[in-house]
Amino acid sequence: MDVSDRLLLGVRHALTELSRPVKRRLMVCADTVAILFAAWGAFALASNQLLPELLLANLYLLPLVVVGSLGALGLVGLYRSVVRYMGLPTLVTVLKGAAFAAVVFALTVLAVRIDGVPAATFVLFPVLLTAALGSLRLVARLWLATNGRGHLKPVLIYGAGMSGIQLAGMLEHGEECRAVGFLDDDPARWQTEIRGLSVYPSGEMPKLVRKFGVKSVLLAMPSASRQRRREIVESLEALPVHVMTVPALADIVSGVCKVDELREVEIDDLLGREPVPPDASLLDRCIHDCVVMVTGAGGSIGGELCRQILARAPKRLVLLEQNEYGLYCIERELRTRMASIGVDVELIPALGSVLDAQRVQNLMRTYGVQTVYHAAAYKHVPLVEDNPVEGVRTNAFGTLRVVRAAQAAGVSTFVLISTDKAVHPTSVMGASKRVAELVVQALAAECQGCMRMSMVRFGNVLDSSGSVVPLFREQIRSGGPVTVTDRAIIRYFMTIPEAAQLVLQAGALGADGDVFVLDMGKPVRIYDLARRMIHLSGLTVCDEDNPDGDVEIVFTGLRPGEKLYEELLIDGNVTPAGHPMIMRAKEQCLDWPVLDKRLKILEEKCLANDHEGIRRQLTTLVDGYLGDVPVPELEAMEEGLAPARRL
Repeated sequence: MDVSDRLLLGVRHALTELSRPVKRRLMVCADTVAILFAAWGAFALASNQLLPELLLANLYLLPLVVVGSLGALGLVGLYRSVVRYMGLPTLVTVLKGAAFAAVVFALTVLAVRIDGVPAATFVLFPVLLTAALGSLRLVARLWLATNGRGHLKPVLIYGAGMSGIQLAGMLEHGEECRAVGFLDDDPARWQTEIRGLSVYPSGEMPKLVRKFGVKSVLLAMPSASRQRRREIVESLEALPVHVMTVPALADIVSGVCKVDELREVEIDDLLGREPVPPDASLLDRCIHDCVVMVTGAGGSIGGELCRQILARAPKRLVLLEQNEYGLYCIERELRTRMASIGVDVELIPALGSVLDAQRVQNLMRTYGVQTVYHAAAYKHVPLVEDNPVEGVRTNAFGTLRVVRAAQAAGVSTFVLISTDKAVHPTSVMGASKRVAELVVQALAAECQGCMRMSMVRFGNVLDSSGSVVPLFREQIRSGGPVTVTDRAIIRYFMTIPEAAQLVLQAGALGADGDVFVLDMGKPVRIYDLARRMIHLSGLTVCDEDNPDGDVEIVFTGLRPGEKLYEELLIDGNVTPAGHPMIMRAKEQCLDWPVLDKRLKILEEKCLANDHEGIRRQLTTLVDGYLGDVPVPELEAMEEGLAPARRL
């Protein structure tokens, strides 16, 4: 930016920083000149004289016209408008002000009894005044909006619909970036201009990036399908641009977000799978007008369950969480959400551990809990591998105590949130979650319908605590390297809201220890996910083909207990469950007397802090778990992805 640009930018900044009273005085001064111009022009054009004799002979008329016209303009509210944000309403106000000023002008001329004034003068005055007032404000607006903005970051807006137009209007007054054009897929919009910006076909993106030096593309298509957004994101992936997006249309309409709140591209857009509309009757069955408890309410899944349960208007929602800050955050969020969606639910924030059976049972009895969603668990594979005692106690025995407390308190429905890592586990975490499943299955068989019990098994959820997505974002933001355990590692992914929604529906379907498995779609290669996130951040991958790239991907090796490929089914025996995204698995389980004996031995090993003993005992409980002996990975590859068991 040269000296003249800096000077102009300084003047612009100084003007925008003036107080409102000072700005109004400046506009009054400018309007005084406009009124004098309109009065002179009206007399000059009507008499066809550059220096109209009639006006020169009655100069005392001008102060009267100025004072009267300024009063008329103030009366219609013209000086309440902010010039930088002037739009159609301001122009309408200008027209009203000019009309009032014309009346004042005519009355003033008649009052001072000036003879021989041409009739055209009374028509020309409001016309010239409107032009002068409007021109002054238009020039000021354009200058304030564009002066000194050449140094701002150029961006392209993908989508020339209403959201894109609103976004362009927001950017006009921003101090970080400036829009240089629109991209759109609709041929009817090509070669048109919106807010002074040209609309281009999406195919011209590479040329426009080079022409304008674009570093960012802003997706303004909140109503587009997820599949379409994925196609757009993939088309932009090869370009050196940072891709950001406006919030979803539902969030904008509900008031959760504003159209100008740009955010990183949602990773679920990369999955491209459209969510199946929920069955409202299933969602309401165990929630509406019921007393519901969520354990682990402050976690990623537990918190989302609470949000969706709240929307179904339960009578009371009990939030059980051992982390004080996590409980504080979710309670505060839910109370704010209640006000925004207009529901009145009694929230019970309860500090406590699922290992405290008496505390859990007292809560259930005191508040009359009817439905329990048990999401409390330790889920981080390497951490649980290093801390097997706490992992087994919380995941296995915590589940046992919550189920027993629910039975004693007369709870109607119990739903366990499980994981795909419980299938043929290679980790203590996976094995402990499979033990939790065995507990639910065995006790469901033992109580013979006294309480509807089921479990829901699914894979990774995007942006959950411990997920690779927030980790990759942080690593990319800090310049790398991005750490991936293995080039071939793949995972199933689902969004947190979709997973929670399906859990609630599956819980309504379950009985007698049913195991439900969610359709996770196609598995995602973590290495490909890392590369895509780097590209969408406007950066390049540093590798052998591009040694000068921005961010390096480093392979760290599989961590303790980690598998290359996750599975969803143990026996592969599934049947439909009445929902296209939910299947019912038929799997072998242990009778309660047998399981009870083995659990007592496992508990003794935990009390003795015997890590090796815990692992050995888990091998007697969980088919496929071999403790420290690695399980051979699948060698078959299908299009570069392992054919993990699918629905």
